[in-house]
Amino acid sequence: MRPAIMNSSLHNFLSTDSSAWQDSPVLLSLWYDGHGDWKSAHDQVDQLAGKSAARIHAYLHRKEGDQWNSDYWYSKAGERRPSVSLEEEWEELVLRFLT
Repeated sequence: MRPAIMNSSLHNFLSTDSSAWQDSPVLLSLWYDGHGDWKSAHDQVDQLAGKSAARIHAYLHRKEGDQWNSDYWYSKAGERRPSVSLEEEWEELVLRFLT
């Protein structure tokens, strides 16, 4: 069971307009994904350098079902593929990048 503060943070994140995240491609990518738009989510991080973008890129390819590609991006992010559900991974990423 998730703490109420976590539920509130995730709800608030999804309830905001996408313009709130224009200065953060990583959060904008997660916002699009949270609204079911994988392509727009991927477009936000596809050409970005850095471990944060690589981490979101890895999650998106895991969600797509492309394990080889996702493992490549997890490696670029300096992390391993998590053993949690995709929903839990998304939640953890939102909370990580919001703070």
